Amino acid sequence: MLVDVAPEHVEGWAEELASLTAGLGHLFARPEPREVFADLVEGLLSDLGRKNGWTMAVRAGHATPHRIQKFLGEASWDADALLAEVQGYIAAHLGDAGATLVLDDTQVIKKGTQSVGVAHQHCGVTGDVRNCQVMVMLTYAARAGHTFYDRRLYLPAVRAQDTSRRRNAGVPEEIAFATEPELGVEMLRGAIDGGLPFAWVAADADYGKDPALRAFLHENALPYVLGVPVTLPVAGPPGKPYQPAVQKAGDLLHYAIARDRWERSSQGEGSKGQRYYDWAWFEVTLPGQQPAGGFAHHLLIRRSTDKKQLAGRRVDFEYAYFLVHHRRDAAPPEAVCRTGVRWKIEENNEQAKQTTGLGQYQVRRWNSWHRHVTCAMLALAFLTVQRAQHPDPGQTPAPGDHTASGNAPEQGDDQGKGRRTEEMTAYR
Repeated sequence: MLVDVAPEHVEGWAEELASLTAGLGHLFARPEPREVFADLVEGLLSDLGRKNGWTMAVRAGHATPHRIQKFLGEASWDADALLAEVQGYIAAHLGDAGATLVLDDTQVIKKGTQSVGVAHQHCGVTGDVRNCQVMVMLTYAARAGHTFYDRRLYLPAVRAQDTSRRRNAGVPEEIAFATEPELGVEMLRGAIDGGLPFAWVAADADYGKDPALRAFLHENALPYVLGVPVTLPVAGPPGKPYQPAVQKAGDLLHYAIARDRWERSSQGEGSKGQRYYDWAWFEVTLPGQQPAGGFAHHLLIRRSTDKKQLAGRRVDFEYAYFLVHHRRDAAPPEAVCRTGVRWKIEENNEQAKQTTGLGQYQVRRWNSWHRHVTCAMLALAFLTVQRAQHPDPGQTPAPGDHTASGNAPEQGDDQGKGRRTEEMTAYR
């Protein structure tokens, strides 16, 4: 965790933080918002149990939360200008040509009905339909560390089309309804246009099943590993004359089972050691969607290393499916490693909510939401950069380290002993 830092580094961080916030003073036209900005960021990085207007005001010595509320709601400053500074800070300190951009969304449960974007909608935090806000996030996962790079607030169609609610929440007129994958494309386009160095894109099946998102990645010749549902239409593997022209991703499982050509490899380092799974790899084509020049599509099937008790008390292996778009000369283990990098955005969601107050805002309007979330992103980026610059002695490879082979079995993993560690065979 980012908060697990060596005590001797903490005192030096106060000076670094003061230098960072002072360097961003040009974003504010008056001295007061500059002061409140510094107080707010310090509060988000503090050990307060709850990080709302009242608690951070008390910590800063303010008589009431009015100054913080005014800073977030009424003061004249641009949250997107601050975001650009955060992105420049990340690129300067964590920039890595081998990094992965990871897309995912997270939710903040709300009790009221007036906050911008709030609606009864699917809540990944609880796994059901809740009154919540959905924010689509983009994480930059590099060798030195991982942190949020961009953000979008999802407006459900019912809210995007409600003129009265839009006006009350201060939603700009140019903001129209967009799906979560469409918001993801906006952020990926911004990263490309901004010259951010990275090598791969990763996301779960909610994004991987979207053909427009995949088309954008093909057009920009970007390698990706995307979770996909078992129903994804695919054609392949080649060389099977009796197979249907188009089938579902899940139908290819029987080829892997019949051949018994599973290869064991780690998906990356977890809290309990290496995450080992068995993998099968097939070349496929997507009906109506071609890869970039010099690229190929493969379906990667992940199987648990032992059987689990599943729904209906049935005992079987757990399977997951990934669509990979990669250069033809790329080795399959590279894609396996990238599937594990997707977890970095889940770690960022947890860290930002627990450590930098990402979801603890008391604001309702469009501008206020973007201001608070961007300040929380700055706080998380600061922690990530400081941890990268002052690693603990004996620290394991940094989160997002895409160079780790991930093939050494963890201690006590008998299943991993003696298994082949060479590159997995591409089933063609």
